[in-house]
Amino acid sequence: MKFVIAPDSFKGSLTAKQAGDAMAIGIKRVFLNQTPEIKVVPQADGGEGTVQSLVDATNGQMLAAKVHDPLGHPIMAHFGILGNRQTAVIEMSAASGLQYVNYQTRDPRLTSTFGTGELILAALKQDVKEIIIGLGGSATNDGGAGMFQALGGHLLDQRGQELIHGGAALKQLARIDASSLNSRLNQVKIKIASDVTNPLVGPQGASYIFGPQKGATIEIAEQLDLALKHYAAIIKQDLGVEVANLPGAGAAGGLGAGLLAFTAAKMCHGIELVIEYTGLKHQLQQADVVLTGEGKIDLQTKFGKTPFGVAQAAKKLVPQAPVIALVGNIGPGIEQIYQETGIDAIFTTPVGAKSLPRALSEAKHDISLTAENVARLIKKMSNFR
Repeated sequence: MKFVIAPDSFKGSLTAKQAGDAMAIGIKRVFLNQTPEIKVVPQADGGEGTVQSLVDATNGQMLAAKVHDPLGHPIMAHFGILGNRQTAVIEMSAASGLQYVNYQTRDPRLTSTFGTGELILAALKQDVKEIIIGLGGSATNDGGAGMFQALGGHLLDQRGQELIHGGAALKQLARIDASSLNSRLNQVKIKIASDVTNPLVGPQGASYIFGPQKGATIEIAEQLDLALKHYAAIIKQDLGVEVANLPGAGAAGGLGAGLLAFTAAKMCHGIELVIEYTGLKHQLQQADVVLTGEGKIDLQTKFGKTPFGVAQAAKKLVPQAPVIALVGNIGPGIEQIYQETGIDAIFTTPVGAKSLPRALSEAKHDISLTAENVARLIKKMSNFR
């Protein structure tokens, strides 16, 4: 019997690999005298945890670089090199994420993706041939302008002076000079891992939809949207690239637009990239049971979250294998999850009523126990000896 275990991280408690290993421990308790094949393949969907999952799944390496946070403070941020030594993977939130600001300091008029550009430079120094960049969790709304400047580009006002960092400054943009961009950018493939389809500007754009969680009032969102519209117009004028209404351009405060405008980046679905680079489809061959999971499953899961991606891949390759999700919490929309995702059963992992801190601290034990109970049922039903 072959088990393939492909969870995402359980946010706040376990990485995807740790969660998968916990499930494997539970299964092994049931088959003490047998030797079922168990493959743990950590997954992610392009958001938080993507770097760690890909590094773990490919026996890669985590590296650190000194960069600047969204407000310009020096920090150490991490990125990954996959086991093939040819691919770097970056989460933009590692340098430009919401975790670096608080209620008092968050201001999308001032925050910058400069640190994300510095992370890209650090990856380029590793002589990689491609870079995967996960978008999500950003504290920024600068359209990737800071990233462009970190990579050697210049954003100039009417006097020929470099723009200061932040989304609000983009309204002063008069000219874009890309002549000094790092030459290595022409030698690498860049893949954007994101499932956000919002355009850069307009009512569904970066400023109005994502700005409020970064501290934007309605008035500030309007100001930022106008600045991004001007920014997009100058990009079209100077570079001949239309980014204002491209699907996904509004991801990470418009970083999607910046990557599409200033590099040869390609927009990709996060979970599909992770499935490809972790070799999940190969591991699914001849699988009898597929386990996946993450911290919470709800209606949003069907829009490209890890359990959805794993279930879809499994149903195409091994349609007879049950797909079982172990999750920390079940939210609204469970009926649609069963109808539309390919997931056959969902089990919550916390054992008994407990506080959130306790549930997080006991997650490994609880996941193992739940996986053990699932395995006992499977063994009984399959008459495995």
